Amino acid sequence: MYNNIIDNLVKILKTLPGIGPKSAQRIMFFLLKNKKIGIDLYKSLNDIMLKINQCAMCFNFTVKDICNICSNQERINYKQICVVENPADVVAIEQTGQFSGLYFILFGCLSPIDGIKSSDINLNILENRLKKDVVKEVIIATSSTVEGEITSNYIAGICKNYNITVSRIAYGIPVGSEIESIDFNTLSYSIIRRYKINF
Repeated sequence: MYNNIIDNLVKILKTLPGIGPKSAQRIMFFLLKNKKIGIDLYKSLNDIMLKINQCAMCFNFTVKDICNICSNQERINYKQICVVENPADVVAIEQTGQFSGLYFILFGCLSPIDGIKSSDINLNILENRLKKDVVKEVIIATSSTVEGEITSNYIAGICKNYNITVSRIAYGIPVGSEIESIDFNTLSYSIIRRYKINF
């Protein structure tokens, strides 16, 4: 519509999550109007693409070979590994301040329908790590989707082979919610996975 350079930028922006054709066009016009922001964005993206790698242990993004979490000697539960789907999950869990172990990022979930196998995500690498490292417990923190559950069961099977304790993060009724407003599946899981109150 405009020229190849501008159209190409809009085309690239549309590939970003949550960015449709109109949003891509708005961003493009904003960057053309605010060229300093565009140049700063370019420099920042260039730095990230050239300097950020994946941690050799957990696959989180880092500027070093081993990320700050994996290399932190003060992590108390270093024999505990929390398996998550993506780096954003690590950020979310770290913000709670409730976990002091290490992580492992899969970058996806098993999905037979989509043809995603264990070799397509980091499951084979996870198994090799569990084979070699002294891991006492694996905490599975995949999503409560069909794919997340399939992946969780697969990881539980790996842990069983190596006599490693395995647990799944709890999910159910959000704090502060009223029972009548909770969807059927969430309420079902909360009843099935209830816990005892100790006096």
